[in-house]
Amino acid sequence: MAQVAQGAPALPPPAVPPATANGGALTRALGEVSGNGAPLSLSLQILILMSLLTVLPSLILMMTSFTRIIIVLSLLRQALGLQQTPPNQVLVGLALFLSMFVMRPTIDAVNQQAFTPYGAGQISIEEAVSRSAKVFHVFMAKQTRQSDLKMFSSLAEAPQYRSVEEVPFSILLPAFVTSELKTAFQIGFMIFLPFLIIDLVVASTLMSLGMMMLSPSIISMPFKLLLFVMVDGWALTMGSLAGSFAT
Repeated sequence: MAQVAQGAPALPPPAVPPATANGGALTRALGEVSGNGAPLSLSLQILILMSLLTVLPSLILMMTSFTRIIIVLSLLRQALGLQQTPPNQVLVGLALFLSMFVMRPTIDAVNQQAFTPYGAGQISIEEAVSRSAKVFHVFMAKQTRQSDLKMFSSLAEAPQYRSVEEVPFSILLPAFVTSELKTAFQIGFMIFLPFLIIDLVVASTLMSLGMMMLSPSIISMPFKLLLFVMVDGWALTMGSLAGSFAT
């Protein structure tokens, strides 16, 4: 085989074909991860995608409205005296789709400000991630109490921030989760009250009749279900939960 003469100019590397419209964003992102602009191998791409999928449930739980909704639905089931009805799969499905409804403005903003420009090649992956984080930061900040932010800021010995936009995720995320838990238990307490009154009335009635061996929960459950159906409880609960995120 003939050798290249010494001093001859080296041939330019073959040009990388432009990303296609279907997989361009993902291919370019994985290529940037490799560090030299070349796409990663298929096995490494699958490994990265599987790693991202393991983080996704935590992001859904901690950075969206899912936590508040699933806790309120679980407390509602306990207030009705139903142990496994609706089953856990149904409650998780309801919480997931209601979370998608509540988070739709945020998801649309992420798609418009970050994903669409990145898919068109207008911004880098770092800029797309930064824009997405800013959108979620705004949503979480609106649902977080100032007292919780001050508490975690003092625990982290962080300087006093001039505005909520300057609070980092390391402080905002635990404050947001704490606020969501407090709000969920407040809503659950309001849901428990009418059903607790029914339990007290039924228990006192059975006591006065001398039926102390009969479980009050067996008698009160039909009345609680009747009350819940008469007031259209599911629509009222779903509407109240969705409205609790309005700012």
